[in-house]
Formats: sequence, C-alpha cells, structure tokens
Amino acid sequence: MQIISRYVFRQAAGVLLLILLSLGGIVWIALALRELNVVTSGGQNAFTLLKMTTLALPNLLGVIAPFALLIAVVQVLSRLNGDSELIVLTASGATIWSVARPLLALAAIVSMGVGFVNHVGMPWSLRSLREFVVQMRTDLLTQVIQPGKFSTPEKGLTFHIRDRSQSGELLGLIMQDQRKPPASQAFLASRGVIVKQGDDAYLVMTDGHIVNRNKPTEPAQIIVFDRYAVDLDQFEPKEAGAYVYKPRERYFSELMWPDTTTANYKKTEGYFRAELHERFANPLYPFVFVMIALATVGQAQSTRQNRVAAVIAGLFTAAGVRMGGLALNNIVVMSAAATPLLYALPAAAILLSLIVIRRSARPRPGPSWNEKIVDAIVSAGSAVWTRVGPRRRLAVEGRP
Repeated sequence: MQIISRYVFRQAAGVLLLILLSLGGIVWIALALRELNVVTSGGQNAFTLLKMTTLALPNLLGVIAPFALLIAVVQVLSRLNGDSELIVLTASGATIWSVARPLLALAAIVSMGVGFVNHVGMPWSLRSLREFVVQMRTDLLTQVIQPGKFSTPEKGLTFHIRDRSQSGELLGLIMQDQRKPPASQAFLASRGVIVKQGDDAYLVMTDGHIVNRNKPTEPAQIIVFDRYAVDLDQFEPKEAGAYVYKPRERYFSELMWPDTTTANYKKTEGYFRAELHERFANPLYPFVFVMIALATVGQAQSTRQNRVAAVIAGLFTAAGVRMGGLALNNIVVMSAAATPLLYALPAAAILLSLIVIRRSARPRPGPSWNEKIVDAIVSAGSAVWTRVGPRRRLAVEGRP
C-alpha cells in the first residue's frame, strides 16, 4: 500500500472508530432509557440494566456500522479536499482510485464485521437476552423485594408486600391473579416466605385467606387458612411446548436447512427466506456507501466551490438505498420472486456510482463545433481590424 493509501486508510479508520463508538453509545442510551423501568419498578439493579441493553446492541450494529462508515468517508474526503490534498493528488497525475482503494479496503473490514454480527453475534445475543428476560420476569424473589410497591411480572398478575423483615419474611402479602378473565383469585396473608427446593419455588403463606370469583356477577368464595403453599411455577409465563426461535434468533445453519415439517416454518416460511438473504445482502452496503461517497464528494474541487449540496446528496442517496433494501426485505417475505432484488439494489447502486465516478474523472472535452466557428469568426475579425484599424484612424486625422 502506497504512502497516500496508508494515510487515507489511517484517517478514515480513526474517524470510523470514533463515529461508531458515538452512534453505538447513543443507541445504547436509547435502549437503556427504554428499559429503565426494569430498575425503577422491577426491583432490578443497574447490572441487570447494563446486561439487557448490551445484549440488545448487536441487533442494531449491522445497520449502524455501514452508516458510520459513510459518515467517516464523507468527512475524510471533505477534509482532504478542504486541505487541497485531493487537488495536489490530481495535479500530480493520481486518479480517484488512489483514494478509493484504502476506503474500499476499510469497507471490506466493515463488511466482514457486519457478516459476523449477522450470522453469529446477533443470534447469540438475542437468545441470551430472551433467556435472561424470561428468568428475570419469572424470578419472584426480585419482583416482590421492594416493600410498598405493586409489581406485575406479567399481565393480569400483581404482587404487593407491606414490608420485608431482616430474615427475608414477607409481611402484609397481597397476590392478585386475573390472567384468565372473568375468573379472578386473590391471596391475602399476614406473612409469607419463599422456599426453594431444587428448581422449584414455593410461596408459603400463613394467617390469611383466599378470595375466589368465577364471574363478576357471582358472589366471591372466601377460604380462610392458617398455612398455605403455592407453587410459583404456575405464575411463570408458559410457552406452548418448547420455545420456538424466531428467524432473527436462528443461526445460519438453522435458516439454511430448517425443519420444513414444523407448523412454525409453514406459517413463517417467508420470514425465514427474507432473514437468510438479508444477512447475505447486508455486507454489500459498506461498499455501496463508499462508492456513493466517492461519486458525490470524491472529486477534487476548488475550495471556493460549495460542497454542502454534494454532501447532503450523498447522505440522502445512501439513506434512500438502505431504506429501499429494508422495503424489499418486506416484499421478499411475501414473494420469493423478489429475492434477487435484495442483491440487485446494492449492485445497481454500485454500478451507477461507478459510472458517475468515471464520467467525473474523464478529462473535459475540447470546444464543440459551434464554439470553433465562433472562435474562427472572432479571430478573423480581430485580424482584419488589426490591419484596417490604423489606416482608418490616419484617414480620420487627415494624414497620408
């Protein structure tokens, strides 16, 4: 790699890393704010929030990284032109590909990173996040740990305690179960303690009563007890059989060779197809964005020329192409015939950018035939005036 190539690569890589960290941090903060109720009302600690938001981040890196590369390339090309470095390179006989090669090499690195995230990082993080969320929501030890607050592990199920003793005993316990309307069941006890036996957990209540109501129009049935044990597993969200992973949570082999006999595959076959081809098409967009940047702001221009319009055009064009890819992915879900369009769109964007780059780099042609005729007439007129003009001036002055 030439000195200029190493210089451009180093500059672009540094800006890319900075922008990627910045965008990743913004997305992480947005995820943290969305899940902030986990800490404020769910009885969880800050580590739980950190783990949840970090596991959700790889799902968005495949989209963030190409745009971070686009912004980095546009910024580097604008700075090179602003410092007249592109002008010097062009004057020395270098072509635009002297700058394009290191940028395309950086795009290849980003593309491999996007492919790794799509095929390995994203499925692993989503599976880990789902298991963590299910475990957190079904762990009633942490849900009822805050006295004086109502907690809802799932819709229709509410827990409340007045206080919690130093020994871990729950005081003033209320548990309302309305998950199967119109029936409802309420447990009220003066004291309660959670006992674990292996993987099973039981809530043992003392000195309380149970209020059962099958229909709102029927009278409630009240059962008084001195000691009553409830299996907490019945309050956990249940799945119908084994959990079926969504297409986005599956690894490459599970998308490429799925079990076509399952009811889930027959119902969501289009999503399997769209997810598989999207993972192969996404690594093309780093190259698309680099080519668009080169086509819009890659040419050397005078510092007196305004490049803001070109920068805006490049950013909007790249965003439009990416949004088109997302729209095509939805079409592929409905029709397998649209699958080639997922690859045709980035390929067409690269081809059109290449055409614009070649036309912009082509030397400016000479004057056209009408310009040559006008120049000839002007030259002939100048020659005639050069010979006739002095004589006419002498004749006007009356001199021979």
